[in-house]
Amino acid sequence: MAGGQLSARQKMINLMYLIFIAMLALNMSKEVLSAFGLMNERLTESNETATTRNASFMDGLAEKANDQPAKYQPLAAKANSISSLANDFNTYLNELKGKMMATVDNPTDYEIMDKGDYLDQNFFKGDKIKPEGEVFLNQIATFRDGVVEILADDYKNISEDVLKKFNTDELKRGIGTVNWLEHHYKGFPLVASLTKMTQLQADIKTTQSEVLSAMLQGTLTSEVSMTNYTTLLEADPSYFNGESFDGSIVLGRKDASTRPNRVELYLDGRRLGANETSIESGKVKLNFNTGRAGEHKITGKLVFLEDGKETEVLVDQKFLTVPKPNAATISADKMNVVYRGVDNPMTISFAGISDNNVEASAQGYLKKVSGDGKYVMNVTRAKGREITINVNGTLADGSKVPDNATFRIKDIPRPTGTIRGEVGSVTMQRNSLDISTIGAKLDDFDFELPLNITGFSFKVPGQPTIAVTGNKLNARAKQALRKAKRGAGIQIFNIQAKIQGNSTYKLKKVSPVFIELTN
Repeated sequence: MAGGQLSARQKMINLMYLIFIAMLALNMSKEVLSAFGLMNERLTESNETATTRNASFMDGLAEKANDQPAKYQPLAAKANSISSLANDFNTYLNELKGKMMATVDNPTDYEIMDKGDYLDQNFFKGDKIKPEGEVFLNQIATFRDGVVEILADDYKNISEDVLKKFNTDELKRGIGTVNWLEHHYKGFPLVASLTKMTQLQADIKTTQSEVLSAMLQGTLTSEVSMTNYTTLLEADPSYFNGESFDGSIVLGRKDASTRPNRVELYLDGRRLGANETSIESGKVKLNFNTGRAGEHKITGKLVFLEDGKETEVLVDQKFLTVPKPNAATISADKMNVVYRGVDNPMTISFAGISDNNVEASAQGYLKKVSGDGKYVMNVTRAKGREITINVNGTLADGSKVPDNATFRIKDIPRPTGTIRGEVGSVTMQRNSLDISTIGAKLDDFDFELPLNITGFSFKVPGQPTIAVTGNKLNARAKQALRKAKRGAGIQIFNIQAKIQGNSTYKLKKVSPVFIELTN
């Protein structure tokens, strides 16, 4: 346009046209600037949800590491190290974004953020990168290389994805190459650079989520470390003088696999012999003479072999031998604890005294339901961790015999999330997940306590978290499921459960469910 046999005046006109076109190209459309701003808002909201989700998973992993150190502590250590790297990088990006936004009067007026002066001046000096730009690149490298080093060869797919997402190698531009930082941030509008940094934060949180899912998948089970078991005495609480003791020391979870490798028990300081103890179906059966009247103590330990190491479960129990018939026989039908949120069945009687001559009370929480010593106790509103039942028996001569017993009060244990009745990590087909029911159950709980699911959160990798009402996938969740790749790890968490017929009792947080798609 400015060459050939044109006059000097025409050449000047043509040159002005070129300058005008260049100025138009430099002024980005207001609509495009607003679009970047809206994208930044959406990414910020998604990042907040991801932060909550990752924190929930970290809490679950910490709980597992506390319950089963040998199995989960190495995973928890890796997860904590990656979280530390992620938090440091995320904090740096937040501070940098704060400095960028401090250059504008209204942080929500995206149409005025069409200049890139802040990063151009802080990151670059001509064709060279300033120290501030090197710090930015070092932050990316520290997170990227740190995560890859922690994962090592255990999670190759995730490591490869991290290397790809946070790659800062030089890029091709035309026939040459250009520095990564210059390619992505030099000369760009402020709002575009802001959005790119928010996307970096989203990649950080996605990396955390993928690492946690991979670590927990295949390892979440209903097993509990032997150090968390408590011993219970299963026997009549009173005996007549000289009677043979017939009872058992059992663990809270009674199954055939719960078998100690060695038993060391003492009765009032005397070591019990081999003929006085035996192991049957997870129980340590005791068979000895109850001896004199009064309180007796069974102490010692049960020794289990766990991951090649011995784990000791301490025993410290008491029982009372009483003369006939001056003490009540009180037993809890559901062992020696009562639970909030349910009606606890109780059997209360006095040896040698008819039921109509026995009176029992417990601060207004005890109610008699039949004439054969059957009661129910509801301690939902009771304060403290123990409750005492007071019993008075009337003998044939009209004299009164008082007694009492104290029971521990416990909350209903944490429910376990289920899908198709399965817990933890489940492998299933896409169409099966599409129609499956989300549920929750109480493992190793002595009551039949149906639970209703009122809602849950549904997460497909690469898709926003979806809040679902009810116990089945809604339309949005099914749409997200259709976008999931084969082998993807689907997460179902924040499961909301209520006791059927007792919606006022607040259950503990339900453990999440993980699904690996097979097609």
